[in-house]
Amino acid sequence: MEISQSIIDEAIAWRQHLHAYPELGFNEYRTSQLVADVLSQLGMEVYTGIAETGVVGILKRGSSTRSIGLRADMDALPMKELNTFSHCSKEHGCMHACGHDGHTAMLLGAAKHLALHGDFDGCIYFIFQPAEENMGGGKKMVEEGLFERFAIDEIYGLHNMPGKPLGDFCVNDGAMMASLDIFDITLQGKGAHAAMPEKGHDPIVAAAELITSIQSIVSREISPLEAGVVSVTQIVGGDTYNIIPDAVLLKGTVRALSENVRGTLKHQLIERVRLISALHQMEGTIDYQERYPATVNDAICARKMREVIASTFGQDKVFENVLPIMASEDFSFMLNEKQGAYAWMGTDEEGLPTINLHNPHYDFNDHAIPIGIQFWVSLAEMQLAKQ
Repeated sequence: MEISQSIIDEAIAWRQHLHAYPELGFNEYRTSQLVADVLSQLGMEVYTGIAETGVVGILKRGSSTRSIGLRADMDALPMKELNTFSHCSKEHGCMHACGHDGHTAMLLGAAKHLALHGDFDGCIYFIFQPAEENMGGGKKMVEEGLFERFAIDEIYGLHNMPGKPLGDFCVNDGAMMASLDIFDITLQGKGAHAAMPEKGHDPIVAAAELITSIQSIVSREISPLEAGVVSVTQIVGGDTYNIIPDAVLLKGTVRALSENVRGTLKHQLIERVRLISALHQMEGTIDYQERYPATVNDAICARKMREVIASTFGQDKVFENVLPIMASEDFSFMLNEKQGAYAWMGTDEEGLPTINLHNPHYDFNDHAIPIGIQFWVSLAEMQLAKQ
């Protein structure tokens, strides 16, 4: 059944309201209240307070024990919005620059259509997740028993993707996005007068050598056919012109599309810190934190997703074997626990400029909302078709 214009209009209104009142990770109280209220008004079983502000709504039809989980993220980013339209952020230093307002609105719209008109046999779990941006809300939902509390067979996620045409969908078998690890390296040397460097052990020289060495990890330690990134993003050390400092701090990230490459990058980074600090007669320590695993689709679930997209929108709207991106996504924790898949949905319209994610001028394209709602509805109904 076609999505009604009234549901589309309501979803757009929800989206613009959420954009105007963004909330950071684990503080999505207003957002989760709106979500819970809508789901409750639709007569669903609603569970709140999962991972602080997460919400799960349950919709059942028929007698089948089959189930599906549909997930949307809710949090915004700590950045100042530079747009001037009427629904721009009212919260200083906080904005929806990644489209989670659109994700939430689309899944709410699908929930409303399925509650009123859904033709399926089984159980749909609508999962609204907090704190995707750097804080691991997906991990926390899993740790707090998401899959023990709710009998979810398969789980699916969707993210808007500027730079791809409106209504195009990308779904790979395998990796969609990279893992994310972070590191803090301290090189503890011996300070000295800059005019008498021989009396100290210079951590800045050691840091420069280490940074140069790090650049060869990807190019020489992993296959050119595999992907990895090691980036030093911060250097902190020194106070003035004529003093060699005692210590230098380096910070950065490591990303990979497979656990094998991820392990190699971690080992090589730790070894180079050990070897180069020893060469320069100083103590080198590294605090290495594994944050998000790679987002890897189950091949069977990815195929199901592509079949739904082709059936609903046309084969020309389905793309597979696209290049993964090296950004990360904590939906990966859910995919590590359950079979499932993750898709990108294009949002660009011809003649309009691309505004990328995490940009202060970004705004979710409301013309994508009916497409996203129809996608979720078709996926749920086809996966739980009456037998």
